[in-house]
Amino acid sequence: MTNSTFQIRQLGDPILRKMAEAVMDITDNHTQSFLDDLLQFVLDKKGMGIAAPQVGISQRLFIMSSRPNSRYPSAPEMEPTFVINPEIVWSSSEIEKDWEGCLSIPGIRALVPRHTAIKVEYTSRTGESIQTEFFGFLARVFQHELDHLNGKVFLDRVENSLDIMMEQEWLKLISDNH
Repeated sequence: MTNSTFQIRQLGDPILRKMAEAVMDITDNHTQSFLDDLLQFVLDKKGMGIAAPQVGISQRLFIMSSRPNSRYPSAPEMEPTFVINPEIVWSSSEIEKDWEGCLSIPGIRALVPRHTAIKVEYTSRTGESIQTEFFGFLARVFQHELDHLNGKVFLDRVENSLDIMMEQEWLKLISDNH
């Protein structure tokens, strides 16, 4: 599957509400090719991350690819990271609300409460077992993408409908604050 055939699944597509299946063979040529295509796709879309279910593949993998852009000017720069069969093994008691959006829910932003620090375990693209910690924005991205693997979207976590706005209004808000 080449990335030109990928289509972002939008809210309402049943795959976004399904628990994704574990990836069994990471070194498989098909899986490796899919990872290449998914990486190119998220870079082309300028996303902070993308989960396999968002392109119609119900597998427990996502890419984190944080870097500053017009929507997130203070996002940290990180090398795109393949996260396969992830789990959060610890999360901070401190929770913070911040703005999120999603390629599968275009045009909408919301204030979403997330843990500010997490310890995670996952498998890398090469089959290496990774244990690491994420803080702040990167912890938020990890939790957002992991939600996709568990059949959740960011709107499921919003505490109050007043915390939701259209993206054009959100862009005005952030430009007024910078």
